[in-house]
Amino acid sequence: MKIKLLAALLGTAVALSLSKAVLAEQPIGIVIHGGAGTINKARMTDIEQQAYEAALTNAIEQGYAILKQGGSSLDAVTQAVIVLEDSPLFNAGKGAVYTFDEGHELDASIMQGQDRNAGAVAGVTTIKNPILLARAVMEQSEHVMLAGAGAEAFANTLQLARVPNNYYNTEFRYEALKRAKQALAPQPHQAKVPFDPAWRMGTVGAVAIDKTGNLAAATSTGGMTAKRYGRIGDAPVIGAGNFADNSSCAVSATGHGEYFIRYQVASDICARVKYQAKSAQQAATEVIGELAKVGGTGGVIVVDPAGNLSWAFNTEGMYRAMLGNKTPLKVEIFSD
Repeated sequence: MKIKLLAALLGTAVALSLSKAVLAEQPIGIVIHGGAGTINKARMTDIEQQAYEAALTNAIEQGYAILKQGGSSLDAVTQAVIVLEDSPLFNAGKGAVYTFDEGHELDASIMQGQDRNAGAVAGVTTIKNPILLARAVMEQSEHVMLAGAGAEAFANTLQLARVPNNYYNTEFRYEALKRAKQALAPQPHQAKVPFDPAWRMGTVGAVAIDKTGNLAAATSTGGMTAKRYGRIGDAPVIGAGNFADNSSCAVSATGHGEYFIRYQVASDICARVKYQAKSAQQAATEVIGELAKVGGTGGVIVVDPAGNLSWAFNTEGMYRAMLGNKTPLKVEIFSD
């Protein structure tokens, strides 16, 4: 009897030990981007490159620290995007580009993979960190997307940091606006003018997987330089610039938003993973390659349920970084 009891106890101990070992091997990881486009290596100084790499490293390390401590993927992507929004280097938050009327209108979205719950805001002008308002829409309202004055009114009911619109001002973004206006001079209706990559469109984003296997994605942007008429790109559009589903993948996109909306880039990638049994990397590469053929430029970051971290882009570069318990830190800017 004692021998049987001892064997049972030993069996339980072994099972618990194996269970702990399995849990310890659960993948966690995060990928971030700071925009894709005309990132010219020859024109970027060493100091500028170091500044971008430092900002990306700071953002991904803060996001990963949350995952490492057992935090959620939702908290991780939120924190990483906040860091990028607070940096003047990227077209989101503090570094948002100028509209034609020399103001700033910001968009953001967030989504969690376990139930596809999502929140988004568009055209906000006084929110220090738009990603936090997007998350509030997801968690504290019955809606998915709020825009303009309505989104600002909802923000008035929350304890979110507010800023005057000129908080987002930066000198080099204003110089970009002046160049864009010169290009628009013959035809002042920006909505009719072909997209010019030199206008430095950009976005920031993050995707992550946590210890429970939940995926999340977050995207934030200042939009397109010299935009008019309340133009909204793909960043706040679920399925276009942002998507997360535990059964397939999580994606955050950056690029020429009109194409990403028309081709539903983020959800298309995850659909190919789910219904065609393709890897997330393969699906992302295919979709971004097909997008280039029709004139769409940009890129995506992706994570799948197995914790595989990846990216794909068809531009000269994309500010990006990845880090996981099975993936060493990688920070890159250029395509080569």
